[in-house]
Amino acid sequence: MIATGERGPLWIVAARQTKGRGRLGREWLSPAGNLHASFLFGGLTEARVAPELGFVAGVAAMRALRATAGDDAFQLKWPNDLLLQGEKLGGILLECVNAGAAPVAIIGIGVNIVDAPNDTPYPARALSSVGPSAPSREAFFQSLSDAMEEAADLWRGGEGFCRIREEWLASAAGLGQKIRVVLSNETIEGLLETIDGFGRLIIETNAGRRVIEAGDVLIGPRAATGSRI
Repeated sequence: MIATGERGPLWIVAARQTKGRGRLGREWLSPAGNLHASFLFGGLTEARVAPELGFVAGVAAMRALRATAGDDAFQLKWPNDLLLQGEKLGGILLECVNAGAAPVAIIGIGVNIVDAPNDTPYPARALSSVGPSAPSREAFFQSLSDAMEEAADLWRGGEGFCRIREEWLASAAGLGQKIRVVLSNETIEGLLETIDGFGRLIIETNAGRRVIEAGDVLIGPRAATGSRI
C-alpha cells in the first residue's frame, strides 16, 4: 500500500497472522482473538524523530489498557514491551519505509487479549486474566485508536516528545532498580536511571553512566538469573 502511495494515518488490523514477527525477526504467535494491528504514519519531516513513535505508541497503549481494563499494574519495558504485573502482555515493533521525500512509519502492536503463549523463554500473560473487566479485542482496539490519535497530537512531530517521555517514564518498569542489558557483544549491569531526550536507556554502572541505544533488558529476578523477558 505504501508503494502505491498510501501515507496514512491508517490502521490495518488482522484477525490472525501467519507470519507475525517481533523485534530482531523473532516469531510472534498470533492466535485468533488477540490484537494484531499496524498503524501507518506518514508525513514525517525528519527521519531522526521516527524512533520516538515507539514511545508514542507505548503511551497510547498504556492509556488504552487503563481505560478499558481498569488496572494500574500495566507497565512499559524499554524499548518495546507491554507488561501486566511483570509478565509480557504485548509488544511494539517500529519500522520505517522510505517513500519519496519522507519516510513512512509502520507501528506494529500485538497484545495478548484472550490467549498468551506458554512455551516462551519469558512469562507471558493475556489481558483476559484480569477477569470480567477485561475488554474484548474490538473494545480495546477502539480505545487504542483514540489514544494513538491523542498521543500523536501530543507528540506533534517531535516537538512534544518531552511530554511523551514524561508520561512514558511514569509507566516505566524497573526505574531505580538493578537491571541487566544484553547487547550483541557484552552484558551490562546497573541501575536503570531514565531514558534521555532521544529515547535512549541510561543506566548507572560501577564504571559510570552508560547510554544504550538498543538491547534486551532484564528486570527483577530475571536480571539476576539472566533469563529473558
